[in-house]
Amino acid sequence: MSQIRIKEAASFLGVSDDTVRRWIDNGLLASTKDQAGRGVVDGLALAQLARQNAVLPADPSEIGRSARNRLVGVVTEIIMDTVMAQVELQCGPHRIVSLMSSEAVRELGLEPGSVAIAVVKATTVIIETPGGKAHE
Repeated sequence: MSQIRIKEAASFLGVSDDTVRRWIDNGLLASTKDQAGRGVVDGLALAQLARQNAVLPADPSEIGRSARNRLVGVVTEIIMDTVMAQVELQCGPHRIVSLMSSEAVRELGLEPGSVAIAVVKATTVIIETPGGKAHE
């Protein structure tokens, strides 16, 4: 089983160390000690808690899609020339960058500060692990 230090668990969930410790004290998350005596939580239990507590902004488009990866966010920057544009969204803690035509930016009325939804449907999604944990 994967064990994750409390400090790392807090950073993955976007909360403070103290919040994770409160969850442990309140029985929401079990904790043990690692070989060095530091508090750790089970990776699977952390994943389940993260999923249960996920607060996703509502998708204001009310459009049905087959893509499951929708991230609602705020446009933070647009770099545009006559043909192409780079649009940056801040979706919670995630920065999403999309390249599209300048015509699409104008048609969508995108500008910094506007709400937009990044929809990701990819046949290739690369998953990485922290250094030294790759398996063949």
